Amino acid sequence: MPEESGIERWSSHAGFILAAIGAAVGIGNIWRFPTLLGQNGGGAFLIPYFVAVFVFALPLMVLEISAGRQFRGTVLSAFGAVRPRFRILGWLICIISFIITSYYLVITGWTLAFLSFSVTGSNISFAMFTSTLEPLVFTAVAALVTALVVAAGVRKGIERMATLLIPACIVILIIMVLSSITLPGFAEGMQFLFTPDFSVLTRPDIWLAAFGQALFSLSVGEGIMLTYGAYMAQEQDIRKSAIIIAIADTSVALLAGIVIFPVVFSCGLSPAAGAELAFTTLPVAFATMPFGRFFATAFFALLFFAAITTTVALLEVYVAAVRETMVWTRRRATLLLSMTLFAAAMLPALSYSALNLTIDGLPFLDFLDRTAGTVGLHITAIIVAVVFTTCAGPGGFFFENGGPTRVNRCIFFLCKYLIPAVLIVTVVADLFF
Repeated sequence: MPEESGIERWSSHAGFILAAIGAAVGIGNIWRFPTLLGQNGGGAFLIPYFVAVFVFALPLMVLEISAGRQFRGTVLSAFGAVRPRFRILGWLICIISFIITSYYLVITGWTLAFLSFSVTGSNISFAMFTSTLEPLVFTAVAALVTALVVAAGVRKGIERMATLLIPACIVILIIMVLSSITLPGFAEGMQFLFTPDFSVLTRPDIWLAAFGQALFSLSVGEGIMLTYGAYMAQEQDIRKSAIIIAIADTSVALLAGIVIFPVVFSCGLSPAAGAELAFTTLPVAFATMPFGRFFATAFFALLFFAAITTTVALLEVYVAAVRETMVWTRRRATLLLSMTLFAAAMLPALSYSALNLTIDGLPFLDFLDRTAGTVGLHITAIIVAVVFTTCAGPGGFFFENGGPTRVNRCIFFLCKYLIPAVLIVTVVADLFF
């Protein structure tokens, strides 16, 4: 369907699946997941993470996609269709997604920068990189690429990009997994990754981290799946699609662990090194490895491809919302919002620079991740669950998923009662404990 005559559509079922996988698979899988696993008992973290993904995030994804297809609109019109006064909640989700994009775009720029360093063989540390204005330049390039894809439309932009980059990510991951098998620390890395220490499962912080990562990784509560669901054909099976997306997303996270932990143990690094692992520790490790330049180039290409598909999905959420509200063309909405986004991204881009922009001792980028990317995302997920179950009722959900079957009743029950309750507990625990 032409973009100015109504809601666009994915060209095929595979197009939607790849675009949704692209939205879900991001830095959270390849960088954040191994970091959290390393900090939370290795293989033990997989147990609460699988529970969080398949019992909580997956049902919520089904609900969000169903709401998108049912109301055939943006986060604003979908919430407004339930209650006109709920449009403000749609704006809240747009704002949270905008804030997340502002710092996610900076990290995307970092991945592009280190990809270029790897290709050229430049020996530039993260501290050297952030001490200059180069982060702003690479953030601008990442913003430009994101804007060009979104401006091209659903089929010619988002779907075409996902069709190219998601298979490329899988191929790169498989090649890197095969290469990691040859490393001396492979056996030790696999033992750490897949041997759980059940004693740590009594720690509440592991479960909180797992729920946060599941929501962040599957892009639930950000309005992405609702927006993408609006472009979905009526005959497509939402539940099967969501399962494929969740399995693909989880598989990429596990493959990333299989790649990273052998490198960590081969080079005598700490598996709990934290967020600096990707840009500080691993580049040094790659430099000491046989074929290290190949490893570095493949790793940062993978990070960039995964990151850019997510920034595109995030930008599409509020581009669609603003287009609908202001009756603007896609190109105009994308241009103006991308310029605003880059202006907002300058603060997190400079937070690791000599300016040392901090709030309460945290770099500004980390502060945004702590607030919007963690607490804010939990709150928007609660809003999605409550509005499209308690307020909207089950009728539309059952219609979109083939009737009030036992499975559908179970999914709806989880989204109406259990998931909001657990998310509320996690928010309270995160804020006050």
